[in-house]
Amino acid sequence: MKLVSSRTILESITLQLRLRNVSRISSYSTATRTTERRSSNPDSMRGLFRRITPLGDPAVSIVPMLDQWVQEGRTVEKEQLQLFIKELRSSRRFTHALQISMWMTDKRYLQLTAGDVAIRLDLISKVHGVEQAENYFNHIPKQLRFSAYSALLNCYANAKSVEKAEATMQEMGDLGLFARTPLIYNSMLNLYYKTGNYEKFDSLIHEMEEKGISSNKITFCIRLNAYAATSDVEGIDKIVNLMESCPTVLLDWEFYATAASGYAKAGFLDKSLQMLKKSEGLISHKSRFEAAKAYEFLITQYATTRQKDEVLRLWEIYKKNATAYNRGYISVIKSLLKFDDLESAEKIFEEWQSQSSIYDFRIPKFLIGCYCRKGLLQKAESLISKEKLKGGKLDGKTLFCMATGYLKNNQTLEAVEAMKEALVVCRNKWKPSKERLASSLTFLNNGVEDIEGVEKFINLLREKDIISEDLQEKWLSNVQNGKLNFDALSSFYVDALIDDAEAL
Repeated sequence: MKLVSSRTILESITLQLRLRNVSRISSYSTATRTTERRSSNPDSMRGLFRRITPLGDPAVSIVPMLDQWVQEGRTVEKEQLQLFIKELRSSRRFTHALQISMWMTDKRYLQLTAGDVAIRLDLISKVHGVEQAENYFNHIPKQLRFSAYSALLNCYANAKSVEKAEATMQEMGDLGLFARTPLIYNSMLNLYYKTGNYEKFDSLIHEMEEKGISSNKITFCIRLNAYAATSDVEGIDKIVNLMESCPTVLLDWEFYATAASGYAKAGFLDKSLQMLKKSEGLISHKSRFEAAKAYEFLITQYATTRQKDEVLRLWEIYKKNATAYNRGYISVIKSLLKFDDLESAEKIFEEWQSQSSIYDFRIPKFLIGCYCRKGLLQKAESLISKEKLKGGKLDGKTLFCMATGYLKNNQTLEAVEAMKEALVVCRNKWKPSKERLASSLTFLNNGVEDIEGVEKFINLLREKDIISEDLQEKWLSNVQNGKLNFDALSSFYVDALIDDAEAL
């Protein structure tokens, strides 16, 4: 897993902009004035968030839940929607956060502030890519565009687009948009750290010092990540000591979790465990939502340091002090499977089945993957059948994992059928290894009677860009002539699929 601050730095930077610009005045249309009335109870919309929060699958839209809330005659408050977006972004649920942002204007006709626009720009970039974010930026009204420059810079930094980020930073300087804060510098520092450009990284730190721009917690965290990336333990020690001795910086669990990750990567597990304990000690005063996020990360970190007892201990604390969302079950089941503790993982899976009100197929996928790797195909098939009855849909990776299991068990017919289905449903490009592809084609070649099936399979391979057009024509020609030319396999190279242990 990536370091905590590395994952959240850009979100935190944009959040600074939101907090600086968000107006507490909301404009409502005449048609929605009644619905968007102020409520005397500030927690009136938390029930809506309780419905949204457990739904972790980004492929499932939360818009119907939002519409249903209004249809039930309940209030909709802009400040609460903004808070929902913030919390969803914090847990990296960018698709759902963007859906709320769009719903605010498309369905409720709420007027966006400069901060809302900046956040939407950031979300569009994360969900749909930089090109669509640029298109959105170019259509932002001029009176709001200045405040969106920082978000655009973050988009380029997040996409590791150094040239565009540097050009945007130069343009901001020409427009006089620089402030005496580290906000813009943090974006560029994070970009240089993520692209490994430590010469420019050090130069920018020097520029900040020359201009008297003080570092804040985010700056320190970026520097901490940079030291961790190069396994510079002395550098990590330096930043930890600097932060702990700085009276103006409020330390939180994320800082120590980042340090723990850095020490673990460098092989200093004792220091990593010390940091994890300090991190854990700062969770108690957090909200149940924030505490859940913290426990989930620490569980995975204890697994990284090979501390299974700590994983199980923290899981029990998690359930007592926070709401165990679907992503919590994901973190603990994944962690236990790293120890090959299938029994404990199955037990927690059964616990999830009995308690969860929101279905999430990602959770049983981990067990299916483990069953396939262990050759427990009957268990995998049984679990898949049960999950299908609940509405679960197999994705390409799960189906290919099944195909891998079948091949290992010499069940070539089942493997080919699973692979064919995987090719049909997969969304992202993935390529089976040459060996697995050869096994499938060998079987298809033997099944001369099913020429139509063989041709369909080869055409699917071409549609998914797994084989070249020339190879497709050669194989189709060979099929019609009664045999496949497997020497053709040596004429191209197909990278192996991502490791089965990490595929689900």
